[in-house]
Parts: sequence; structure tokens; C-alpha cells
Amino acid sequence: MKQKFSIEGMSCDHCVARIEKAVNELPGIQKVNVHLKRKNGVVKFDDTQVDSNQIVGKISDTGYTAKPM
Repeated sequence: MKQKFSIEGMSCDHCVARIEKAVNELPGIQKVNVHLKRKNGVVKFDDTQVDSNQIVGKISDTGYTAKPM
């Protein structure tokens, strides 16, 4: 499954790397692309192992606000 998320609170490439690293730690994540200027990210994942709420929670745990688009 592929899901786009709006992400608020990012200010630099370090923020992008931090979010991508955190989301990649979840089981079933296949690809993560976070875009600083667009304030969003696209995550490809196996929905039998992880869901959108878990991804939002992981992003929130890193200090950013996210919601599915």
C-alpha cells in the first residue's frame, strides 16, 4: 500500500532524515520519501504488518505532526 502524509514542523534536511529513519524502523515499511518543501511524505508499506495510524504515531514520536492525506 502507498499512503501520503502531511507533515508539519520540519525545518531542515536533518528533520527529513530523522523522520525517514524513524518510519523505516517499523515492520513492513518498504519505502519512505519525505519532502521538506512540500511538507509531506509518501510511505509504501505492507498493510498486513503496519497501518497508517502506526506511521502517524511514529512520526509524532519524533516531534512532528502528521496526518494521512
